[in-house]
Amino acid sequence: MANLQLFQAFKGKFLPAADTVNAEQAPAYAMSARHQLAQYAATGCLHATYYANAEAQLETVLALCEQVDTAFIAKAAVYCRERGYMKDMPALLTAVLVAKGADELAPVFKRVIKNGKMLRNFVQIVRSGAVGRKSLGSRPKKLVQHWLNHATEAQLLSAAVGNVPSLADVVKMVHPKPADAWRAAFFAWLIGKPFDAEALPPQLKAFEAYKRDRMQPVPDVPFQMLTALELGAEEWARIAANGGWQMVRMNLNTFARHGVYALPGMTELIADKLRDADAIAKAGVFPYQLMAAYKAASEDVPLAIRNALQDALEIALVNVPEIAGRVVVCPDVSGSMQSPVSGYRGTATSAMRCIDVAALVAAAMLRKNPDALVMPFERMVVDCPLNARDTVMTNAQKLAAIGGGGTNCSSPLVLMNQKAVKADLVIFVSDNESWVDAKAGASATMEAWAAFKVRNPAARLVCIDCTPNGTSQACERGDVLNIGGFSDEVFKIIAAFAAGQLGAAHWVGEIEAVS
Repeated sequence: MANLQLFQAFKGKFLPAADTVNAEQAPAYAMSARHQLAQYAATGCLHATYYANAEAQLETVLALCEQVDTAFIAKAAVYCRERGYMKDMPALLTAVLVAKGADELAPVFKRVIKNGKMLRNFVQIVRSGAVGRKSLGSRPKKLVQHWLNHATEAQLLSAAVGNVPSLADVVKMVHPKPADAWRAAFFAWLIGKPFDAEALPPQLKAFEAYKRDRMQPVPDVPFQMLTALELGAEEWARIAANGGWQMVRMNLNTFARHGVYALPGMTELIADKLRDADAIAKAGVFPYQLMAAYKAASEDVPLAIRNALQDALEIALVNVPEIAGRVVVCPDVSGSMQSPVSGYRGTATSAMRCIDVAALVAAAMLRKNPDALVMPFERMVVDCPLNARDTVMTNAQKLAAIGGGGTNCSSPLVLMNQKAVKADLVIFVSDNESWVDAKAGASATMEAWAAFKVRNPAARLVCIDCTPNGTSQACERGDVLNIGGFSDEVFKIIAAFAAGQLGAAHWVGEIEAVS
C-alpha cells in the first residue's frame, strides 16, 4: 500500500501560490474584477474603514466598473439593493450606468430607486461628478420625473425628509408636470410656492391642520416632520403607539429623549410591540437589525425595552438555517475587527463593529446548530466557552468582548488539524487581513485547509469578508466560497453552498443569476 503520510504531505505542493498582497502587505489571493465588484457591492459603505478611506473605496469601485460589462454592473446594483439592502452602493452603480449610457439604466433604476432616499442619493451622486458627469441628462431626468409623478403620497412625504439634495431641490431640477391636482399642490407646497390647500393630499392636509391646531389628531406623517413642532411627551407617545414596527425600533432613543417611557404603560406597550412575533415576521426583521438596535440603545432606554429586543432577536432566528453535518465557526476577534462595520461616519458612525458581526454569525449558527464548534481567533485560537442554550445576544457579547491582537486566519485550521477534528462546513468571519502567518508560496490558510481536507474530503470552506476587500486567504474553487458583506442573505447562501446547491461561480453566480 502507498505511504499515505508521504503522499498527503506532497499534495500541498500543488496548491496555487498567493498572487498578490493584502492591506497588511502579506501574501493573499487576488479575486477577479467581477468578484471584487461583487464584494464591494455587498459591503461597500463608501465611508472610511480600518483599512481603506472612502475616497479609495470610490476609486476602486469605479476602476472595477471599467473592467466589467454594464450587464454585470446592473445586476450587482439590483442584487445589493434587493438582497443586500444597501443604499449608497446601488445608487452609485446606477449612476455609473448613466455615465456609460447603458441600456440597462431604465430597468435598474425602477428596481433600485424605490424610495425618496434612494432618489436623492442617485441625484446627489450624478450631480457630484463622481461618475464623470455633472448633469442628469435627458434619460435620467425622465426617469426621475416618472418617479415623482407616480410616487404615492406616503412615498413623497418620506422623500421630503432630508437634504443635500432635498426633494424640493430635485423637483426644481427636473420640473415634473403632474397630472393630478393633489400632486401639483404637493409640489407647490414643497418648493414654497402658493398652493391650493383644499387640493393637498389627506396626510399633508392633516399635517397642516395639526400645525395650526395642536388639538387635532397627530397626523400619520414621517416622524421627522413632527420633530420641529416641539411635541410633548403625550404626543410622542401617540406616535410610538401608532408607529410601525421598524419605525419604533429605529426611534427608541428618540422616545427616551422626549419622556415617553415615563408615561404609565408606555414602556410595556413598546416592549410588547417589539417582541410581537407577527409584527416581526411582517416587517421581515433580521437578527443584525435587532443587534444594531440593542447596541445603539442609550442608557435612558429602559431595561425592559432592551430585553424585548433580545426576545425579538431570538424570534428572528427563524431566518438562520440549520446546517446538516458538523459546523465550525471561526470569528476573527483581532484588533482590526473593532472598526465600525459600515465605516467611520462621524456622528452617524454605527455602533455595530466588524467583531459584533462575527460574533453574531457565530452565536446565531450555534443557536441553530447546537453541536457547532466556535473557534474565535486572533494571533491564535482564543478559548471562549459558549453555551448553545444561552441567548444569541449573551454569546455574541462574550465573543465581542475578547478583541485585540494580530490576525492569523490559518490558526483555527492548524489547531483542528492537530486535534484531528472532523467537520463538514467551516465558516470564517473576518476582514481577511491575515499577516501573522505570512509565508511564500500558497497561503498558510490554504495549506492548512488542504491538510484538513485529507481527513474531511467532502468538507466546504466559507470565508465571509466583513469589509470591502479584493483579496482572500483562500482562493475560490469548488470547495471554497468567498462572500463579501453580511445580511441574512449570507445565511441563505451558506446553506445553499453547504447543500451543494450553488453553481461553480458561487458568489458571482448569485449576482449573475439576477434577472
